[in-house]
Amino acid sequence: MLLLDQRGTGMSTPLEARALPRRDPGELAAYLRHFRADSIVRDADRFRSVLLGEDGDWHLFGQSFGGFCCLTHLSLLPEHVTGVIITGGFAPVLHDADAVYAALADRVAERNADFVARFPQDAERVRRIVDHLESAHDVDAHGERLTARVFLTLGTCLGHPHGAAEVHGAVERAAHDLEVLGLLGGAVHQEVAGLMSPATNPIYSLLQEACYAQGGPTRWAAARVIGADPRYRLDALPAPCFTGEMMFPWMFEERASLRPFREAAEVIATEVSWTPLYDVDRLRASRVPVVGTVYWNDPYVERGLAMETAGLLGNCEVWITNEHEHQAYRVTPGRVAERLFAMLDQRRAQS
Repeated sequence: MLLLDQRGTGMSTPLEARALPRRDPGELAAYLRHFRADSIVRDADRFRSVLLGEDGDWHLFGQSFGGFCCLTHLSLLPEHVTGVIITGGFAPVLHDADAVYAALADRVAERNADFVARFPQDAERVRRIVDHLESAHDVDAHGERLTARVFLTLGTCLGHPHGAAEVHGAVERAAHDLEVLGLLGGAVHQEVAGLMSPATNPIYSLLQEACYAQGGPTRWAAARVIGADPRYRLDALPAPCFTGEMMFPWMFEERASLRPFREAAEVIATEVSWTPLYDVDRLRASRVPVVGTVYWNDPYVERGLAMETAGLLGNCEVWITNEHEHQAYRVTPGRVAERLFAMLDQRRAQS
């Protein structure tokens, strides 16, 4: 088994903000073009040829974005792939970023509704917290201001196995701080900063929307979709929805760690010549057995678009479940793997 640290991550040369050369924004954006799925799968295939020989075959296993990469692999370099398992990562190959985020906005709103139903007292608490952060200059020990928009990014947790409880804990703590201190304590600032930390990684913050770019610009699709949705307005009643796994241009203004990338982010958002990541005709004609999970309540990979992709694949079977969350393979790997490997074995036997 090869566990691949994709380029820019882990024990590959990390795309570390402090180590990036100071480049012209256009040059930096051009450099980052080489960190998308098309480059990752070519790296992977090179590893295959070195480890197994030029004619060696292998299986692919992709979780979340790893599943996106598996579909790119089947589009660009399918010749030596004999089977694929995808967990929560059937990419929306037929849709642009606007359609993706419109669907995700509905799914995230559903998770918000579930959250309020479980913790109904938190709606009023969130309203007070948002009003406070909109009117006060609430900063942490390093002078970093916490705004309402940043606080609402806690919603990215709502797809975790215990995400609602995580968000409730932060809301409860923040509301208590407001009551007794008149501001948010350091623990709340630290928790929000910790949850924001993946978003401040340049490979994530700058390329999160670009993974949905199939030729044209994304033009800050998430920001435009959320900005037009009344459920996410800061003045929404009884409280605005928490946002999900989305990047917004204001993040590159408000978060100190992202400010150096502000101009490069704008170049990437307006890029008009992205290389297509998927060959839909080749995916339809593929006979490689593919099995995987679609998580019914997934706020990261929208179920309807995921099922559409699974349906167009030439040889695919999916396990649709509301028993597990997006991170199920990390939380209960044995249960998920046992079923998926059995499905793949059966699929291969039938092929």
